[in-house]
Amino acid sequence: MGVIYVPSTNLVGRGCLNDLSGFMKDLGHKKALVVTDKFLNTSGVVKKVTDQLEKVDIEYVIFDEVKPNPTTTNVHDGVTVFKENHCDHIVSVGGGSPQDAGKGIGLVLTNGGHVKDYEGVNKTTHPSVPLVAVNTTAGTSAEYTINYVITDEEREVKMVMVDKNSLVKISVNDPELMLSKPKGLTAATGMDALTHAIEAIVTPGASTITDATALKAVEIIFNYLPRAVENGEDIEAREQMSYVMFLAGLAFNNAGLGYVHAMAHQLGGVYDLPHGVCNAMLLPIVERENAKRVPDKFPLIAKAIGVSIEGKTATECADIVIKRIEELSQTVGIPKTLTELGVTDVDVDKLAEFAMVDACAPGNPFIPTKTEVINMFNEIL
Repeated sequence: MGVIYVPSTNLVGRGCLNDLSGFMKDLGHKKALVVTDKFLNTSGVVKKVTDQLEKVDIEYVIFDEVKPNPTTTNVHDGVTVFKENHCDHIVSVGGGSPQDAGKGIGLVLTNGGHVKDYEGVNKTTHPSVPLVAVNTTAGTSAEYTINYVITDEEREVKMVMVDKNSLVKISVNDPELMLSKPKGLTAATGMDALTHAIEAIVTPGASTITDATALKAVEIIFNYLPRAVENGEDIEAREQMSYVMFLAGLAFNNAGLGYVHAMAHQLGGVYDLPHGVCNAMLLPIVERENAKRVPDKFPLIAKAIGVSIEGKTATECADIVIKRIEELSQTVGIPKTLTELGVTDVDVDKLAEFAMVDACAPGNPFIPTKTEVINMFNEIL
């Protein structure tokens, strides 16, 4: 038996933000906590969303303290603002960080305790306060999924939560909100989406449904991500990447992830590095090892990329896929080493230990030894 988790209402495509007010009115809520970051608030992006709330007389208070890797402090500060202002729902505006913070806030409000209590799989008993997620980047799929990640500052660990009670009521992916995003951010979030899709394909949890959406996501990413990076105003490329969000999100939300994410989470938690960049650096390294165990998955990926697989073995297809991933990363400007990101003193032993207990680790096609994890980390030093 399979269970497919997806928000009940999903607005996708250029101009879809303009339809949000009607759906908000139908929910019947009175006052929103708008969860976002300072840049999106001061740059006018948040106002485009609050204008929709004002159309249907929904009051709001803005909480714009979310960090790029949201912390437990961000979550509990947001809980305080929600309670002090007597809000009844949350509208998160931004990329993965505000979306994850919004989920953490919403679940603490209904379940009590500390957000640290929720690390792992389905640790809460009550659904979040109602969540509406307005996305502004094309990559994380946080607005669609039952996953969220919060950094525990004390342990320097990214806590991965997989919780059906965090599913949002309405998701919004309007590519017009993604125009003019910096090249680096566009590249990182796009490669994050590619990682979601490929990990969802190779995981033992994959199904016919998740393969279909993940493979289509791979096809679109290779065709449109370079265009979106090269020209931030390319609305067609932005719109196609917004479709990727839904496709890849549905795939990994229901199939699972693997060791690329398990390892990337540690780099983000310890060194505060961009999640999408870490995924992109690790993706070819981990998939090279995965291909030794599940080679039959890679002809599917090769075909989605546009490679003729006739007469090629599964291993040959895997080699081509990994090479094409490396070429795409280079094209969109992803660094190859941690040194390029300014990180030189790396505790690979600590990183490996944390990765092996990450919530995403069990979804990998094989479970590496600590030495194998260290060796994979060493490839990006």
